[in-house]
Amino acid sequence: MNLKELKNHIQSGKLNDRLLDIYMDPNRLNDQMHRYVDALTHYEELFGDADVQILSAPGRTEVGGNHTDHQHGQVLAASINDDAIAVASPNGSCQIRIQSQGYDMLTIDLNDLDKKASEEGTSAALIRGVLACTRDKGYRIGGFNAYITSDVLGGSGLSSSAAYETVIGNILSHLYNNGRIDAITIAIIGQYAENVYFGKPCGLMDQMACSVGSLCHIDFSDPAAPMVARIEPDMDAASYSLCITDTKGSHADLTPDYAAVPAEMKSVAAFFGKDVLREVSEETVLSNIPALRKKLGDRAVLRALHFYDENRRVLQETAALKAGNFAAFLAAVKASGNSSYKFLQNVYTNHDVQHQNVSMALCLSEKILGEDGGVCRVHGGGFAGTIQAFVRNDKVAEYKQGLDRIFGEGSCAVLKIRKYGGMRVI
Repeated sequence: MNLKELKNHIQSGKLNDRLLDIYMDPNRLNDQMHRYVDALTHYEELFGDADVQILSAPGRTEVGGNHTDHQHGQVLAASINDDAIAVASPNGSCQIRIQSQGYDMLTIDLNDLDKKASEEGTSAALIRGVLACTRDKGYRIGGFNAYITSDVLGGSGLSSSAAYETVIGNILSHLYNNGRIDAITIAIIGQYAENVYFGKPCGLMDQMACSVGSLCHIDFSDPAAPMVARIEPDMDAASYSLCITDTKGSHADLTPDYAAVPAEMKSVAAFFGKDVLREVSEETVLSNIPALRKKLGDRAVLRALHFYDENRRVLQETAALKAGNFAAFLAAVKASGNSSYKFLQNVYTNHDVQHQNVSMALCLSEKILGEDGGVCRVHGGGFAGTIQAFVRNDKVAEYKQGLDRIFGEGSCAVLKIRKYGGMRVI
């Protein structure tokens, strides 16, 4: 479908059912229609008319399994109804030309896909890495033009980079491979791009949740072939909403804090000659606590014990959702938050105890929600950034108003769990 036809299709409302199915919120329908038309307009201004496709990849929220994936643990994660969308079309050349909203045009030559140290930490590195890994896995790649826009807030713990990698993977899948690159493979390709080309040693949870979609239980016992099981929760039937609040804390100078979490967990595993905690039983750790404390210190041991409890909580959350027992699910989410604060210790940095945005957000959340209005927990990597809350629907307005008053208008986002991962929209 060319650009004019596609714009008319959207503006006439013929895509409305599809958009409602994807974004699950009638209140956002007009905004999404305008967003899609605006993306098509920008594509035309940049590249001219063409038969285009529109691809989408959602952000994600971690529901359970805080800092478990890098130890080959278990995770419960969900895609959300904020996403990156790409208008894309083959260009018959050996070049990838991508313009992301608010950024300069990026041009990548398909004949030059080696890692470049100068690109580490950039979008160009992610694109080049996705292209190289897709090619190396035996899939076709080719030149294309794309305009990308995203409402997944960067630095919020909602995985804007994983959504970006996933939408690039879906462009390649649908433009050059008839949509045959499966969601798990696209996630693995995205992680490779982020680890090797971008230079961030992340686990696979972010990419998997963005690519697979819905709420998924992921077991990373074999990271090369993770076991993934989708769950289809009905949040509306449970009368709860998912709220993510950006506490506006700075991520500057937090790299050592983030790096220490997997490093300390791995140091406990290494004490027993293993690489990750999944290879060591909890009983073995418990029976060696005096020696571990003496050699590694208390925090490393506490973080290891958090890992074992958090793995069990993922199974409890999964079983509760499958059984429709939302109260048991909420209890496990609350326990995850408590363990993250007390034992994982990733709610604030010890290097700056005067600024505790996440702690403040959690405290205020508990005061507003009370005993039965919902539960909250630190979200994602922690130390700064966001908190997550499952809020009873009749408390959502009060909750959002209370958090926005402290952290700024629009800080608290009320989201839906989206049933689709990376996909072709049209």
